[in-house]
Amino acid sequence: MIDILFLGVGAFALVVGIWRAVRARRTGAGAGLAVSLIALGAAFCFLSNRAQQFESELYPSLGRLLSNLATMVAAYGIGLTVAEISGTRDRGRRTRLVALGVALTLLVVTFFGTQGLPRGVGVFDELYRTHPTLVVYVFAYTVYLGLAVIDIGIVAAVTIRASGGALRAGLVLLLLASAFALAYLAGKVVGTIHALQAEHPVKALCRGPFSTVPCALDVGFPAVSVLLIVLGLTIPAVPGLAAARRDARTLRLLRPLRAHLTRRYPEIVRIDPGGPSRRERLLTAMSETNDGLILAGATPDLPPPAVARLVRDLPDEPRETPPPTAAGEPFAADVARLRAIARAYRQLAGTPAAAPSRR
Repeated sequence: MIDILFLGVGAFALVVGIWRAVRARRTGAGAGLAVSLIALGAAFCFLSNRAQQFESELYPSLGRLLSNLATMVAAYGIGLTVAEISGTRDRGRRTRLVALGVALTLLVVTFFGTQGLPRGVGVFDELYRTHPTLVVYVFAYTVYLGLAVIDIGIVAAVTIRASGGALRAGLVLLLLASAFALAYLAGKVVGTIHALQAEHPVKALCRGPFSTVPCALDVGFPAVSVLLIVLGLTIPAVPGLAAARRDARTLRLLRPLRAHLTRRYPEIVRIDPGGPSRRERLLTAMSETNDGLILAGATPDLPPPAVARLVRDLPDEPRETPPPTAAGEPFAADVARLRAIARAYRQLAGTPAAAPSRR
Protein backbone atom coordinates (compact mmCIF):
# COMPACT_ATOMS: atom_id res chain seq x y z
CA MET A 1 0.00 0.00 0.00
CA ILE A 2 2.81 2.43 0.93
CA ASP A 3 4.70 1.63 -2.28
CA ILE A 4 1.55 2.26 -4.32
CA LEU A 5 1.03 5.62 -2.59
CA PHE A 6 4.63 6.75 -3.00
CA LEU A 7 5.00 5.58 -6.61
CA GLY A 8 1.56 6.93 -7.56
CA VAL A 9 2.21 10.41 -6.14
CA GLY A 10 5.75 10.37 -7.54
CA ALA A 11 4.60 9.36 -11.02
CA PHE A 12 1.88 12.04 -10.98
CA ALA A 13 4.42 14.73 -10.03
CA LEU A 14 6.87 13.50 -12.68
CA VAL A 15 4.25 13.57 -15.45
CA VAL A 16 3.09 17.08 -14.53
CA GLY A 17 6.71 18.23 -14.16
CA ILE A 18 7.74 16.89 -17.57
CA TRP A 19 4.68 18.54 -19.14
CA ARG A 20 5.63 21.83 -17.48
CA ALA A 21 9.25 21.42 -18.68
CA VAL A 22 8.10 21.00 -22.28
CA ARG A 23 5.86 24.02 -21.91
CA ALA A 24 8.68 26.06 -20.30
CA ARG A 25 11.00 25.21 -23.18
CA ARG A 26 8.40 26.48 -25.64
CA THR A 27 7.36 29.62 -23.75
CA GLY A 28 10.53 30.42 -21.80
CA ALA A 29 8.68 30.61 -18.45
CA GLY A 30 8.04 28.22 -15.57
CA ALA A 31 11.33 26.31 -15.59
CA GLY A 32 11.59 26.48 -11.78
CA LEU A 33 8.15 24.95 -11.41
CA ALA A 34 9.09 22.11 -13.74
CA VAL A 35 12.25 21.37 -11.77
CA SER A 36 10.30 21.39 -8.50
CA LEU A 37 7.70 18.91 -9.71
CA ILE A 38 10.27 16.60 -11.28
CA ALA A 39 12.35 16.69 -8.08
CA LEU A 40 9.30 15.90 -5.94
CA GLY A 41 8.34 13.01 -8.17
CA ALA A 42 11.89 11.65 -8.09
CA ALA A 43 12.00 11.96 -4.29
CA PHE A 44 8.91 9.80 -3.82
CA CYS A 45 10.05 7.24 -6.40
CA PHE A 46 13.46 6.98 -4.71
CA LEU A 47 11.77 6.58 -1.32
CA SER A 48 9.50 3.64 -2.15
CA ASN A 49 10.54 0.41 -0.43
CA ARG A 50 11.19 -1.54 -3.60
CA ALA A 51 13.27 1.26 -5.08
CA GLN A 52 15.31 1.50 -1.88
CA GLN A 53 15.99 -2.25 -1.96
CA PHE A 54 17.47 -1.86 -5.43
CA GLU A 55 19.39 1.35 -4.61
CA SER A 56 20.96 -0.27 -1.54
CA GLU A 57 22.62 -2.79 -3.82
CA LEU A 58 24.62 0.13 -5.23
CA TYR A 59 25.36 1.72 -1.82
CA PRO A 60 23.75 1.13 1.60
CA SER A 61 20.73 3.43 2.19
CA LEU A 62 21.43 5.33 -1.05
CA GLY A 63 17.71 5.73 -1.72
CA ARG A 64 17.27 7.72 1.48
CA LEU A 65 20.02 10.16 0.49
CA LEU A 66 18.72 10.58 -3.06
CA SER A 67 15.16 11.19 -1.92
CA ASN A 68 16.25 13.72 0.72
CA LEU A 69 18.42 15.62 -1.77
CA ALA A 70 15.59 15.70 -4.32
CA THR A 71 13.14 16.91 -1.67
CA MET A 72 15.43 19.81 -0.75
CA VAL A 73 15.87 20.82 -4.39
CA ALA A 74 12.09 20.68 -4.81
CA ALA A 75 11.56 22.88 -1.75
CA TYR A 76 14.00 25.43 -3.17
CA GLY A 77 12.22 25.44 -6.53
CA ILE A 78 8.78 25.72 -4.95
CA GLY A 79 9.96 28.67 -2.86
CA LEU A 80 11.20 30.44 -6.00
CA THR A 81 7.98 29.67 -7.85
CA VAL A 82 5.75 31.02 -5.08
CA ALA A 83 7.99 34.10 -4.79
CA GLU A 84 7.64 34.64 -8.54
CA ILE A 85 3.86 34.40 -8.27
CA SER A 86 3.86 36.99 -5.48
CA GLY A 87 6.21 39.34 -7.36
CA THR A 88 9.13 38.93 -4.90
CA ARG A 89 11.27 36.52 -6.95
CA ASP A 90 14.55 38.42 -6.63
CA ARG A 91 14.15 39.14 -2.91
CA GLY A 92 16.45 36.78 -0.98
CA ARG A 93 17.16 34.63 -4.03
CA ARG A 94 20.91 34.43 -3.39
CA THR A 95 20.32 33.61 0.28
CA ARG A 96 18.03 30.72 -0.69
CA LEU A 97 20.60 29.37 -3.14
CA VAL A 98 23.46 29.56 -0.61
CA ALA A 99 21.34 27.85 2.06
CA LEU A 100 20.47 25.06 -0.38
CA GLY A 101 24.11 24.56 -1.30
CA VAL A 102 25.21 24.38 2.35
CA ALA A 103 22.43 21.95 3.27
CA LEU A 104 23.09 19.65 0.29
CA THR A 105 26.81 19.60 1.07
CA LEU A 106 26.18 18.74 4.73
CA LEU A 107 23.90 15.85 3.78
CA VAL A 108 26.35 14.36 1.29
CA VAL A 109 29.37 14.72 3.59
CA THR A 110 27.66 13.32 6.70
CA PHE A 111 26.02 10.48 4.75
CA PHE A 112 29.20 9.17 3.15
CA GLY A 113 31.12 9.88 6.35
CA THR A 114 28.94 7.40 8.26
CA GLN A 115 30.05 3.77 8.54
CA GLY A 116 27.73 0.79 8.88
CA LEU A 117 24.66 2.19 7.14
CA PRO A 118 21.84 -0.37 6.82
CA ARG A 119 20.99 -2.02 3.54
CA GLY A 120 17.47 -2.12 2.20
CA VAL A 121 15.13 0.58 3.53
CA GLY A 122 17.18 3.47 4.91
CA VAL A 123 15.99 3.71 8.52
CA PHE A 124 18.50 5.36 10.86
CA ASP A 125 16.64 5.33 14.21
CA GLU A 126 18.89 2.67 15.76
CA LEU A 127 22.08 4.50 14.71
CA TYR A 128 21.56 8.00 16.08
CA ARG A 129 23.12 7.30 19.48
CA THR A 130 26.26 5.70 18.01
CA HIS A 131 26.62 7.76 14.82
CA PRO A 132 26.57 11.52 15.51
CA THR A 133 27.07 12.23 11.81
CA LEU A 134 23.54 10.97 11.20
CA VAL A 135 22.22 13.40 13.82
CA VAL A 136 23.87 16.23 11.87
CA TYR A 137 22.36 14.74 8.68
CA VAL A 138 18.82 14.76 10.08
CA PHE A 139 19.31 18.18 11.69
CA ALA A 140 20.48 19.79 8.42
CA TYR A 141 17.67 18.17 6.45
CA THR A 142 14.95 19.13 8.96
CA VAL A 143 16.12 22.71 9.52
CA TYR A 144 16.45 23.46 5.83
CA LEU A 145 13.06 22.00 4.94
CA GLY A 146 11.44 23.69 7.93
CA LEU A 147 12.74 27.13 6.94
CA ALA A 148 11.81 26.55 3.29
CA VAL A 149 8.27 25.42 4.19
CA ILE A 150 7.76 28.37 6.52
CA ASP A 151 8.97 30.73 3.78
CA ILE A 152 6.57 29.15 1.27
CA GLY A 153 3.68 29.33 3.72
CA ILE A 154 4.30 32.99 4.60
CA VAL A 155 4.58 34.10 0.97
CA ALA A 156 1.45 32.12 0.05
CA ALA A 157 -0.53 33.54 2.98
CA VAL A 158 0.46 37.13 2.14
CA THR A 159 -0.30 36.70 -1.56
CA ILE A 160 -3.75 35.13 -1.01
CA ARG A 161 -5.23 38.52 -0.08
CA ALA A 162 -4.35 40.14 -3.39
CA SER A 163 -5.23 37.13 -5.55
CA GLY A 164 -8.40 35.55 -6.79
CA GLY A 165 -9.84 32.71 -8.82
CA ALA A 166 -7.56 29.82 -9.71
CA LEU A 167 -4.49 31.55 -8.24
CA ARG A 168 -6.15 31.91 -4.83
CA ALA A 169 -7.26 28.27 -4.88
CA GLY A 170 -3.71 27.19 -5.68
CA LEU A 171 -2.23 29.31 -2.90
CA VAL A 172 -4.73 27.90 -0.38
CA LEU A 173 -3.62 24.39 -1.31
CA LEU A 174 0.03 25.42 -0.94
CA LEU A 175 -0.76 26.80 2.52
CA LEU A 176 -2.38 23.49 3.50
CA ALA A 177 0.60 21.62 2.06
CA SER A 178 2.94 23.69 4.22
CA ALA A 179 0.92 22.75 7.32
CA PHE A 180 1.17 19.01 6.50
CA ALA A 181 4.89 19.37 5.79
CA LEU A 182 5.49 21.14 9.11
CA ALA A 183 3.62 18.36 10.92
CA TYR A 184 5.85 15.80 9.19
CA LEU A 185 9.01 17.70 10.17
CA ALA A 186 7.81 18.07 13.76
CA GLY A 187 7.19 14.33 13.92
CA LYS A 188 10.67 13.70 12.53
CA VAL A 189 12.27 15.89 15.21
CA VAL A 190 10.28 14.17 17.98
CA GLY A 191 11.15 10.73 16.58
CA THR A 192 14.86 11.59 16.43
CA ILE A 193 14.83 12.83 20.05
CA HIS A 194 13.10 9.63 21.20
CA ALA A 195 15.64 7.54 19.30
CA LEU A 196 18.51 9.40 21.00
CA GLN A 197 17.00 8.89 24.46
CA ALA A 198 16.01 5.24 24.09
CA GLU A 199 18.56 2.58 24.99
CA HIS A 200 17.38 0.22 22.27
CA PRO A 201 15.41 2.24 19.71
CA VAL A 202 13.34 0.17 17.32
CA LYS A 203 11.54 1.60 14.31
CA ALA A 204 7.90 0.54 14.26
CA LEU A 205 6.79 -0.89 10.93
CA CYS A 206 3.85 0.80 9.23
CA ARG A 207 1.13 -1.37 7.74
CA GLY A 208 -0.40 1.60 6.03
CA PRO A 209 0.27 5.32 5.54
CA PHE A 210 -2.28 6.25 8.23
CA SER A 211 -2.31 3.11 10.39
CA THR A 212 -0.87 4.95 13.44
CA VAL A 213 -0.10 8.54 14.36
CA PRO A 214 3.69 8.09 13.85
CA CYS A 215 3.04 6.41 10.50
CA ALA A 216 0.70 9.22 9.44
CA LEU A 217 3.35 11.81 10.37
CA ASP A 218 6.19 9.90 8.73
CA VAL A 219 4.47 8.48 5.64
CA GLY A 220 0.94 9.79 5.08
CA PHE A 221 1.49 13.50 5.70
CA PRO A 222 4.46 13.84 3.28
CA ALA A 223 2.44 12.16 0.53
CA VAL A 224 -0.57 14.41 1.17
CA SER A 225 1.70 17.46 1.26
CA VAL A 226 3.29 16.62 -2.09
CA LEU A 227 -0.10 15.94 -3.65
CA LEU A 228 -1.40 19.32 -2.44
CA ILE A 229 1.74 21.05 -3.72
CA VAL A 230 1.36 19.50 -7.17
CA LEU A 231 -2.31 20.51 -7.30
CA GLY A 232 -1.59 23.97 -5.88
CA LEU A 233 1.07 24.67 -8.50
CA THR A 234 -1.02 23.21 -11.34
CA ILE A 235 -4.44 24.80 -10.72
CA PRO A 236 -3.28 28.42 -11.43
CA ALA A 237 -2.16 27.24 -14.88
CA VAL A 238 -5.66 26.04 -15.84
CA PRO A 239 -6.92 29.47 -17.05
CA GLY A 240 -3.74 29.82 -19.11
CA LEU A 241 -4.38 26.42 -20.66
CA ALA A 242 -7.91 27.46 -21.59
CA ALA A 243 -6.56 30.66 -23.17
CA ALA A 244 -3.91 28.68 -25.03
CA ARG A 245 -6.59 26.36 -26.43
CA ARG A 246 -8.61 29.37 -27.60
CA ASP A 247 -5.50 30.86 -29.22
CA ALA A 248 -4.76 27.59 -31.01
CA ARG A 249 -8.33 27.35 -32.31
CA THR A 250 -8.21 30.96 -33.49
CA LEU A 251 -4.91 30.33 -35.29
CA ARG A 252 -6.37 27.31 -37.07
CA LEU A 253 -9.48 29.30 -38.00
CA LEU A 254 -7.44 32.21 -39.37
CA ARG A 255 -5.03 30.06 -41.41
CA PRO A 256 -7.01 29.83 -44.71
CA LEU A 257 -8.02 33.51 -44.63
CA ARG A 258 -4.49 34.67 -43.80
CA ALA A 259 -2.95 32.39 -46.44
CA HIS A 260 -5.21 33.81 -49.16
CA LEU A 261 -4.50 37.41 -48.14
CA THR A 262 -0.72 36.93 -47.90
CA ARG A 263 -0.65 35.38 -51.38
CA ARG A 264 -2.64 38.31 -52.73
CA TYR A 265 -0.69 40.95 -50.77
CA PRO A 266 2.81 39.58 -50.02
CA GLU A 267 3.90 42.88 -48.51
CA ILE A 268 1.77 42.33 -45.40
CA VAL A 269 3.93 39.40 -44.21
CA ARG A 270 5.90 40.38 -41.12
CA ILE A 271 9.68 40.04 -41.05
CA ASP A 272 9.44 38.53 -37.56
CA PRO A 273 7.37 35.31 -37.70
CA GLY A 274 5.84 36.08 -34.32
CA GLY A 275 8.05 34.85 -31.48
CA PRO A 276 8.12 31.59 -29.51
CA SER A 277 4.72 31.73 -27.81
CA ARG A 278 1.38 30.89 -29.41
CA ARG A 279 -0.05 34.23 -28.27
CA GLU A 280 2.72 36.13 -30.12
CA ARG A 281 2.14 34.07 -33.26
CA LEU A 282 -1.57 34.77 -33.01
CA LEU A 283 -1.01 38.53 -32.68
CA THR A 284 1.24 38.48 -35.76
CA ALA A 285 -1.33 36.50 -37.76
CA MET A 286 -4.10 38.90 -36.69
CA SER A 287 -2.02 41.94 -37.66
CA GLU A 288 -1.21 40.48 -41.09
CA THR A 289 -4.85 39.56 -41.65
CA ASN A 290 -6.09 43.02 -40.67
CA ASP A 291 -3.57 44.66 -43.03
CA GLY A 292 -4.73 42.39 -45.83
CA LEU A 293 -8.39 43.23 -45.19
CA ILE A 294 -7.60 46.95 -45.34
CA LEU A 295 -5.81 46.52 -48.69
CA ALA A 296 -8.75 44.46 -49.95
CA GLY A 297 -11.09 47.36 -49.18
CA ALA A 298 -12.96 45.77 -46.27
CA THR A 299 -14.27 48.69 -44.23
CA PRO A 300 -15.19 48.28 -40.54
CA ASP A 301 -18.90 48.79 -41.26
CA LEU A 302 -19.10 45.74 -43.53
CA PRO A 303 -20.65 42.66 -41.86
CA PRO A 304 -18.44 39.53 -41.58
CA PRO A 305 -20.28 37.60 -44.34
CA ALA A 306 -19.75 40.48 -46.79
CA VAL A 307 -16.05 40.68 -45.89
CA ALA A 308 -15.71 36.92 -46.36
CA ARG A 309 -17.27 37.15 -49.85
CA LEU A 310 -15.01 40.08 -50.71
CA VAL A 311 -11.90 38.11 -49.77
CA ARG A 312 -13.14 34.97 -51.53
CA ASP A 313 -13.56 36.87 -54.79
CA LEU A 314 -9.99 38.23 -54.69
CA PRO A 315 -7.60 36.64 -57.18
CA ASP A 316 -5.35 34.03 -55.58
CA GLU A 317 -2.18 35.65 -56.94
CA PRO A 318 -0.37 38.95 -56.25
CA ARG A 319 -2.20 42.03 -57.48
CA GLU A 320 -1.68 43.00 -61.09
CA THR A 321 -0.28 46.45 -60.23
CA PRO A 322 2.54 45.77 -57.79
CA PRO A 323 4.23 48.65 -55.98
CA PRO A 324 6.79 50.45 -58.15
CA THR A 325 9.60 49.71 -55.69
CA ALA A 326 11.52 46.46 -55.56
CA ALA A 327 11.04 43.84 -52.87
CA GLY A 328 13.54 45.35 -50.47
CA GLU A 329 12.66 49.00 -51.18
CA PRO A 330 9.38 49.52 -49.25
CA PHE A 331 11.22 49.24 -45.97
CA ALA A 332 13.98 51.61 -47.11
CA ALA A 333 11.41 54.09 -48.41
CA ASP A 334 9.53 53.93 -45.13
CA VAL A 335 12.77 54.54 -43.23
CA ALA A 336 13.63 57.54 -45.41
CA ARG A 337 10.14 58.99 -44.90
CA LEU A 338 10.30 58.59 -41.12
CA ARG A 339 13.81 60.08 -40.99
CA ALA A 340 12.59 63.15 -42.90
CA ILE A 341 9.64 63.52 -40.52
CA ALA A 342 11.97 63.14 -37.52
CA ARG A 343 14.33 65.86 -38.80
CA ALA A 344 11.43 68.24 -39.34
CA TYR A 345 10.08 67.46 -35.87
CA ARG A 346 13.44 68.20 -34.23
CA GLN A 347 13.54 71.56 -36.00
CA LEU A 348 10.04 72.36 -34.77
CA ALA A 349 10.66 71.11 -31.22
CA GLY A 350 12.08 74.43 -30.04
CA THR A 351 9.44 76.64 -31.64
CA PRO A 352 6.08 77.46 -30.02
CA ALA A 353 3.02 75.73 -31.34
CA ALA A 354 0.67 77.74 -33.51
CA ALA A 355 -2.49 78.98 -31.83
CA PRO A 356 -5.59 77.05 -32.89
CA SER A 357 -7.69 78.90 -35.41
CA ARG A 358 -11.14 80.05 -34.38
CA ARG A 359 -14.02 79.62 -36.72
